[in-house]
Amino acid sequence: MFTGIIEALGHVAAVEELGGDRRMRFAADADLDGVRPGDSIAVNGVCLTATALDAHQFSADLSAETLALTTAGGWTVGRRVNLEQALTAGKPLGGHLVTGHVDGVGHLIERFEDARSWRFRFEAPPDLARYIARKGSICIDGVSLTVNDVEGSRFGVNIIPHTLSQTTLGGLQAGDPVNLEVDVIARYLERLLDSRREVV
Repeated sequence: MFTGIIEALGHVAAVEELGGDRRMRFAADADLDGVRPGDSIAVNGVCLTATALDAHQFSADLSAETLALTTAGGWTVGRRVNLEQALTAGKPLGGHLVTGHVDGVGHLIERFEDARSWRFRFEAPPDLARYIARKGSICIDGVSLTVNDVEGSRFGVNIIPHTLSQTTLGGLQAGDPVNLEVDVIARYLERLLDSRREVV
Protein backbone atom coordinates (compact mmCIF):
# COMPACT_ATOMS: atom_id res chain seq x y z
CA MET A 1 0.00 0.00 0.00
CA PHE A 2 1.21 3.51 -0.88
CA THR A 3 0.07 7.12 -0.47
CA GLY A 4 0.90 8.65 -3.86
CA ILE A 5 3.30 11.12 -2.22
CA ILE A 6 6.55 10.77 -4.18
CA GLU A 7 9.63 10.32 -2.02
CA ALA A 8 12.35 10.44 -4.68
CA LEU A 9 13.01 10.66 -8.37
CA GLY A 10 15.13 8.10 -10.16
CA HIS A 11 15.81 6.60 -13.55
CA VAL A 12 15.99 3.26 -15.31
CA ALA A 13 19.64 2.20 -15.08
CA ALA A 14 19.48 -1.14 -16.92
CA VAL A 15 17.00 -3.35 -18.79
CA GLU A 16 17.55 -7.09 -19.21
CA GLU A 17 15.33 -9.26 -21.43
CA LEU A 18 14.57 -12.58 -19.76
CA GLY A 19 12.49 -14.95 -21.89
CA GLY A 20 9.38 -12.84 -22.34
CA ASP A 21 9.63 -10.63 -19.30
CA ARG A 22 12.28 -8.20 -18.05
CA ARG A 23 14.51 -7.38 -15.13
CA MET A 24 15.13 -3.68 -14.62
CA ARG A 25 17.54 -1.85 -12.39
CA PHE A 26 16.51 1.54 -11.05
CA ALA A 27 18.79 4.25 -9.65
CA ALA A 28 17.33 6.60 -7.06
CA ASP A 29 18.38 10.21 -6.54
CA ALA A 30 18.20 9.62 -2.75
CA ASP A 31 19.11 6.84 -0.32
CA LEU A 32 16.70 3.92 -0.19
CA ASP A 33 16.67 3.98 3.61
CA GLY A 34 15.41 0.81 5.22
CA VAL A 35 14.50 -0.99 1.99
CA ARG A 36 15.32 -4.70 1.99
CA PRO A 37 15.03 -7.43 -0.65
CA GLY A 38 11.37 -8.40 -0.93
CA ASP A 39 10.06 -4.92 -0.08
CA SER A 40 7.63 -3.14 -2.40
CA ILE A 41 8.51 0.08 -4.21
CA ALA A 42 6.11 1.98 -6.46
CA VAL A 43 7.81 3.01 -9.70
CA ASN A 44 5.64 5.46 -11.64
CA GLY A 45 2.73 3.96 -9.74
CA VAL A 46 3.62 0.33 -10.52
CA CYS A 47 4.15 -1.81 -7.41
CA LEU A 48 7.41 -3.73 -7.87
CA THR A 49 9.32 -6.06 -5.55
CA ALA A 50 12.95 -5.14 -4.89
CA THR A 51 14.99 -8.28 -5.56
CA ALA A 52 18.47 -6.82 -5.06
CA LEU A 53 19.59 -3.41 -3.88
CA ASP A 54 22.29 -1.16 -2.55
CA ALA A 55 22.15 2.36 -1.12
CA HIS A 56 20.94 3.99 -4.34
CA GLN A 57 19.84 1.21 -6.71
CA PHE A 58 17.45 -1.72 -6.75
CA SER A 59 16.44 -4.39 -9.25
CA ALA A 60 12.95 -5.75 -9.92
CA ASP A 61 11.41 -8.36 -12.19
CA LEU A 62 8.55 -7.17 -14.40
CA SER A 63 6.14 -9.82 -15.65
CA ALA A 64 4.74 -9.94 -19.17
CA GLU A 65 1.39 -8.77 -17.77
CA THR A 66 2.93 -5.72 -16.08
CA LEU A 67 4.80 -4.85 -19.28
CA ALA A 68 1.60 -5.16 -21.34
CA LEU A 69 -0.82 -3.33 -19.03
CA THR A 70 1.32 -0.38 -17.87
CA THR A 71 3.74 2.09 -19.41
CA ALA A 72 6.61 -0.08 -18.12
CA GLY A 73 6.72 -1.92 -21.45
CA GLY A 74 8.13 1.24 -23.02
CA TRP A 75 10.67 2.11 -20.34
CA THR A 76 14.25 2.33 -21.60
CA VAL A 77 17.56 3.18 -19.95
CA GLY A 78 17.56 6.79 -18.77
CA ARG A 79 13.79 7.07 -18.35
CA ARG A 80 12.97 9.26 -15.32
CA VAL A 81 10.61 7.68 -12.78
CA ASN A 82 8.76 8.56 -9.58
CA LEU A 83 9.62 6.41 -6.55
CA GLU A 84 7.74 5.70 -3.32
CA GLN A 85 8.42 3.11 -0.64
CA ALA A 86 5.51 1.12 0.77
CA LEU A 87 3.43 2.66 3.54
CA THR A 88 4.39 1.62 7.06
CA ALA A 89 2.46 1.96 10.33
CA GLY A 90 2.83 5.45 11.75
CA LYS A 91 3.75 7.03 8.41
CA PRO A 92 1.64 10.11 7.49
CA LEU A 93 -1.07 9.39 4.91
CA GLY A 94 -0.61 12.59 2.94
CA GLY A 95 -2.22 11.50 -0.33
CA HIS A 96 -4.80 8.70 -0.58
CA LEU A 97 -4.67 4.91 -0.35
CA VAL A 98 -2.87 3.61 -3.44
CA THR A 99 -2.28 -0.08 -4.14
CA GLY A 100 0.29 0.18 -6.93
CA HIS A 101 -1.90 -2.03 -9.11
CA VAL A 102 -2.28 0.06 -12.26
CA ASP A 103 -5.80 -0.01 -13.72
CA GLY A 104 -4.89 1.21 -17.19
CA VAL A 105 -2.93 3.62 -19.35
CA GLY A 106 -4.24 7.09 -20.13
CA HIS A 107 -2.80 9.96 -22.17
CA LEU A 108 -2.13 13.63 -21.56
CA ILE A 109 -4.36 15.65 -23.88
CA GLU A 110 -3.19 19.17 -23.04
CA ARG A 111 -1.43 21.29 -20.42
CA PHE A 112 -1.58 25.01 -19.81
CA GLU A 113 -0.52 27.50 -17.17
CA ASP A 114 -2.99 28.72 -14.56
CA ALA A 115 -1.38 31.39 -12.34
CA ARG A 116 1.65 29.62 -10.75
CA SER A 117 0.17 26.16 -11.32
CA TRP A 118 -0.49 24.09 -14.41
CA ARG A 119 -3.73 22.48 -15.54
CA PHE A 120 -3.36 19.05 -17.10
CA ARG A 121 -6.16 17.29 -19.00
CA PHE A 122 -5.98 13.53 -19.45
CA GLU A 123 -8.02 10.94 -21.29
CA ALA A 124 -8.69 7.65 -19.50
CA PRO A 125 -9.70 4.34 -21.10
CA PRO A 126 -13.52 4.31 -21.39
CA ASP A 127 -13.87 1.40 -18.93
CA LEU A 128 -12.10 3.41 -16.20
CA ALA A 129 -13.96 6.70 -16.72
CA ARG A 130 -16.88 5.67 -14.47
CA TYR A 131 -14.53 5.52 -11.46
CA ILE A 132 -13.26 9.09 -11.88
CA ALA A 133 -15.26 11.75 -10.04
CA ARG A 134 -14.90 15.49 -9.56
CA LYS A 135 -13.02 16.17 -6.30
CA GLY A 136 -12.17 12.48 -6.04
CA SER A 137 -8.65 11.07 -5.99
CA ILE A 138 -6.63 9.56 -8.82
CA CYS A 139 -3.06 8.30 -9.04
CA ILE A 140 -1.13 9.34 -12.17
CA ASP A 141 2.33 7.78 -12.62
CA GLY A 142 2.32 7.16 -8.87
CA VAL A 143 1.33 10.73 -7.91
CA SER A 144 -1.81 11.25 -5.80
CA LEU A 145 -3.91 14.03 -7.34
CA THR A 146 -7.36 15.56 -6.92
CA VAL A 147 -9.68 15.50 -9.93
CA ASN A 148 -10.90 19.03 -10.74
CA ASP A 149 -13.38 18.25 -13.50
CA VAL A 150 -14.67 15.34 -15.54
CA GLU A 151 -16.20 15.27 -19.02
CA GLY A 152 -16.82 11.81 -20.43
CA SER A 153 -13.51 9.94 -20.38
CA ARG A 154 -11.50 13.16 -19.98
CA PHE A 155 -10.58 14.73 -16.67
CA GLY A 156 -8.52 17.63 -15.43
CA VAL A 157 -6.10 18.06 -12.52
CA ASN A 158 -4.18 21.00 -11.11
CA ILE A 159 -0.42 20.60 -10.65
CA ILE A 160 1.14 22.95 -8.08
CA PRO A 161 4.76 24.13 -8.55
CA HIS A 162 6.12 21.73 -5.89
CA THR A 163 4.57 18.67 -7.53
CA LEU A 164 5.72 19.85 -10.95
CA SER A 165 9.35 20.13 -9.79
CA GLN A 166 9.50 17.07 -7.50
CA THR A 167 7.92 14.47 -9.82
CA THR A 168 8.16 13.45 -13.47
CA LEU A 169 4.84 15.16 -14.29
CA GLY A 170 6.63 18.36 -15.28
CA GLY A 171 8.19 16.56 -18.25
CA LEU A 172 4.92 15.29 -19.70
CA GLN A 173 3.83 16.55 -23.11
CA ALA A 174 0.56 16.14 -25.01
CA GLY A 175 0.19 12.55 -26.20
CA ASP A 176 2.42 11.01 -23.52
CA PRO A 177 1.07 7.83 -21.89
CA VAL A 178 0.63 7.64 -18.10
CA ASN A 179 -0.22 4.92 -15.60
CA LEU A 180 -3.62 5.41 -13.97
CA GLU A 181 -4.91 3.93 -10.75
CA VAL A 182 -8.45 4.88 -9.81
CA ASP A 183 -9.62 5.22 -6.22
CA VAL A 184 -9.85 1.71 -4.75
CA ILE A 185 -12.95 2.71 -2.75
CA ALA A 186 -14.85 3.34 -6.01
CA ARG A 187 -13.96 -0.15 -7.24
CA TYR A 188 -15.10 -1.85 -4.02
CA LEU A 189 -18.28 0.21 -3.92
CA GLU A 190 -19.16 -0.89 -7.46
CA ARG A 191 -18.53 -4.54 -6.54
CA LEU A 192 -20.72 -4.27 -3.44
CA LEU A 193 -23.55 -2.72 -5.44
CA ASP A 194 -23.22 -5.41 -8.13
CA SER A 195 -23.42 -8.10 -5.43
CA ARG A 196 -26.61 -6.60 -4.02
CA ARG A 197 -28.18 -6.56 -7.50
CA GLU A 198 -27.28 -10.23 -7.98
CA VAL A 199 -28.99 -11.17 -4.70
CA VAL A 200 -32.21 -9.24 -5.38
